[in-house]
Amino acid sequence: MTEWRPHASRCGSSVAVYHWFEMKMKLRMMGFKGAQVQPLNEDVAADLGSELLGEAIVFLVGGACILAEYLRQSSNTAKKEEELRSTLDSLQEQVAHLSLTVEELDARLRENNRLVLSLPAQATSK
Repeated sequence: MTEWRPHASRCGSSVAVYHWFEMKMKLRMMGFKGAQVQPLNEDVAADLGSELLGEAIVFLVGGACILAEYLRQSSNTAKKEEELRSTLDSLQEQVAHLSLTVEELDARLRENNRLVLSLPAQATSK
């Protein structure tokens, strides 16, 4: 027990503050405004400290899991957005290329129509 005592003194003050705050709040909610909070004995303080430490560890692990899931989802969303942006850019390039092709074919069609219309005039003039 002597090896553990230094750890108890380090954690003891935070446990005492937690106990004091918790009891003050409970007493105020019950309507006892001027009541004194009795200090904890060592065994109860050690139990309360271990309980608080366990709850803190569970809370931290849960928070870390939530943070990891958030980061994973953010990464997946960013990848999907980049894929969509890439697809959109590719489609815009294809539309631009097809637009040029349509303009070129339209110009060829007009030229062919002009040539076709000029052929009968040449045939009748001979």
